[in-house]
Amino acid sequence: MKKKQPAKRQPVERSREVETFLEMLEAERGAAKNTLEAYGRDLDDLQAFLARRKQKPAAADATALRAYLKALDYLGMTPRTVARRLSVLRQFYRFLLAERMRDDDPASTLDSPKLGRPLPKVLTRVEVDRLIEAAQAKGGDGGRMETLLEILYGSGLRVSELVGLPLGAAERDPTMLLVRGKGNKERQVPLSDPARAAIAKWLRSRAASLAEGEKSRHLFPSRGRAGHLTRQRFAQLLKESALAAGIDPVRVSPHVLRHAFASHLLEAGADLRSVQLMLGHADIATTQIYTHVVPEKLRALVEDHHPLAKRRRRPVDRTREPGES
Repeated sequence: MKKKQPAKRQPVERSREVETFLEMLEAERGAAKNTLEAYGRDLDDLQAFLARRKQKPAAADATALRAYLKALDYLGMTPRTVARRLSVLRQFYRFLLAERMRDDDPASTLDSPKLGRPLPKVLTRVEVDRLIEAAQAKGGDGGRMETLLEILYGSGLRVSELVGLPLGAAERDPTMLLVRGKGNKERQVPLSDPARAAIAKWLRSRAASLAEGEKSRHLFPSRGRAGHLTRQRFAQLLKESALAAGIDPVRVSPHVLRHAFASHLLEAGADLRSVQLMLGHADIATTQIYTHVVPEKLRALVEDHHPLAKRRRRPVDRTREPGES
């Protein structure tokens, strides 16, 4: 006798306030599709939780929101995930207050979960070389995987920026790539000589990935709905390359190669501001986490170039007692 399966929970219809908030993010902030979907999922989850308490998002109080965050913790979500959801709640309720959809902001009194500061996972230069060599040795794809790896490691793109690159960005052997990133903002990133060579090789065989007579505006076209190679498929191919290179696939992801790009640049003496611009970080504090790879070089950089560090320090008088002036 088969066990009776629990009835599936019926999805809650998304509230008008949530829809308006997401429309604002898209129209005024230029939020990407993936961002909108993630925010929508988070707010849908909140709405489903509040519905069981006979409340709606627009009318929820701080007590209800605290109960929601506590429920996330009970479900075993990491502090970082809870913090991300809290960030969405804060933005949502600030929006409701600004648009006069309510008179207060219940999220303003919520405490953030304590977070550790995880350091980025980074591959060594030798390991990156092995990944690229594995892609070259496998062949059979016209050099597509090699090109993807060379651009990713050589330019530090986000995976969504990489797989969605337009064909026009890479034609005519450019030395710089024009990339459209988060918030629809454009930035230029350099192309290394190995990346340019890989692109030239890929462009010669790219037509084979298309049906006869078919055209595509994407550098890495696909016959799927997106029209280009997906993030998920690239991540899968990257794991396969890691296995072929003798590297634990758990250690490898598109974002890990972006980390490697930044960390290896800083290790070689690049300045933090330049790396920030190439990564497309709005805040340099986000880029600073990569400085863990070169603490001594960073300290020397500050001592050599910071105006205050250049002031001659007075010698310490070891004969004085602590507290004497």
